Amino acid sequence: MSTHLDRFSSANSLITGFVLCIALSNGIIATSDKPNIIIIMADDLGFDDVSFRGSNNFLTPNIDALAYSGVILNNLYVAPMCTPSRAALLTGKYPINTGMQHYVIVNDQPWGLPLNETTMAEIFRENGYRTSLLGKWHLGFSQRNFTPTQRGFDRHFGYLGAYVDYYTQSYEQQNKGYNGHDFRDNLKSTHDHVGRYITDVLTDAAVKEIEDHGSKNSSQPLFLLLNHLAPHAANDDNPMQAPAEEVSRFEYIGNKTHRYYAAMVSKLDQSVGYVIDALARQEMLQNSIVLFLSDNGGPTQGQHSTTASNYPLRGQKDSPWEGALRSSAAIWSTEFERLGSVWKQQIYIGDLLPTLAAGAGISPDPALHLDGLNLWSALKYGYESVEREIVHVIDEDVAMPHLSYTRGKWKVISGTTNQGLYDGWLGHRETSEVDPRAAVYEELVRNTSVWRQLQQVSFGERNISELRDQASIECPDTANGVRPCLPLEAPCLFDIEADPCERSNLYAEYKNSTTFLDLWARIQQFAKQSHPPNNKPGDPDCDPRFYHNEWTWWQDEMASSSGTIGGLKVFTLLVVFILTSRCIHKIQICL
Repeated sequence: MSTHLDRFSSANSLITGFVLCIALSNGIIATSDKPNIIIIMADDLGFDDVSFRGSNNFLTPNIDALAYSGVILNNLYVAPMCTPSRAALLTGKYPINTGMQHYVIVNDQPWGLPLNETTMAEIFRENGYRTSLLGKWHLGFSQRNFTPTQRGFDRHFGYLGAYVDYYTQSYEQQNKGYNGHDFRDNLKSTHDHVGRYITDVLTDAAVKEIEDHGSKNSSQPLFLLLNHLAPHAANDDNPMQAPAEEVSRFEYIGNKTHRYYAAMVSKLDQSVGYVIDALARQEMLQNSIVLFLSDNGGPTQGQHSTTASNYPLRGQKDSPWEGALRSSAAIWSTEFERLGSVWKQQIYIGDLLPTLAAGAGISPDPALHLDGLNLWSALKYGYESVEREIVHVIDEDVAMPHLSYTRGKWKVISGTTNQGLYDGWLGHRETSEVDPRAAVYEELVRNTSVWRQLQQVSFGERNISELRDQASIECPDTANGVRPCLPLEAPCLFDIEADPCERSNLYAEYKNSTTFLDLWARIQQFAKQSHPPNNKPGDPDCDPRFYHNEWTWWQDEMASSSGTIGGLKVFTLLVVFILTSRCIHKIQICL
């Protein structure tokens, strides 16, 4: 009997081992079949500042090559500012449902993306991905738990706050007198790249990440989020920064600020080329989804203005208008059946989480209650029939309440920002200063390595002129004429399909109709259920002078080194008191 049992046990072990091998093999195959996902996000890029929209002022041949080879997302909507837009991307939720709807996180403010929110990085990592964030975070860092490697990213190489100097990697908050270095490799501050142009630093890091991943022949897919600083302005004392040799390529542009802006966008464009080349060299391109977008519209005027153009759209960054909310974007994958097309389906930045997850065969937990829709099938097959409801912003701040909401072709705006100072059509398309390469535009695009690499794995004819025309936004004469919108006095209603430039306010005509009343009731429902804003006032304990001139998670540092920090603060105050006393004494002597 024992012999029989031993034989049965041995046979059973062999069978179990064989089944386990098959299961593991299937698991490896399933993982390796998942696409690499590469997201390249620009910061404050104007809607018209990619040349596939039709502008010849300065050209972006690599971004354009990606757009014409893939699918141009003609109606991608984002949030109007950095923090809410990035929160929506990573959570798949409207900022009003995570408390991220009001303004942005300023470096001295102790708040962040709530810790009970699950991020896109966590979802992809749980499903076998290596997750990497290169560049900007801007979702909180007053506590270490707010930072990227605690929120699902295996690696973070970049900065934690709003922006930095392109060379020194420092952030200066002039109104408070704070100035500190902000650049880290995971949790460790690094000064290794001080003096190098940050767009190049982040591009090189992305190339290395791809090469390291590819050289391992790993079955693990890669999720890479490359959040560029470009073309966001740097610190106020020197906001426009680019290498001299890059700026010299745009000497035909008379305005110095705009010349630097063109150079900053050009370096961003080159980065896209290097990333695509790296994917091709590692034979990862065939099994990758590559997405390019901007976090919000560009600031033409006012704070952090760069001469960015959202032409022909109304408004700019930090406003309820299309110029703040529409992002120039393109996506590429061999899975798409209509490569070389312009997709007019409305899509929200919060849709990207469930949509890309579906592309990777991942089903997010329904308990997450995502606001984003899974539009993968519509994107894959080119359908444009989904009526999308989008809560762009509902901000009930007492000083500046405003809302912006779209359902299908209807858009409602009530209230505005900055007392309406930037509510007009601020951008324009420069036609007198033309990039010399515009004369051979199509040849320029087709000669990029991006075009050649993508054509090798997804060959097909592309009518560049036709695609460029389709991607251009026109402001047709409205059937009802121009009807002004004064959102500080009354709500405004637009037919955004017929009037994408928001020139003809239809509120007076529809205010008592079921069309408007249904929209307004829906808005009130969202407002009633919204999460209160997480914003907190600035905390003087953040001062980088207390932490070796580094921006860091000061609440954790205070808790672990209260004696040292407290002593330093007392010493600093004592010095100020002594100096002030001496000044008063000298004044008394003089009197």
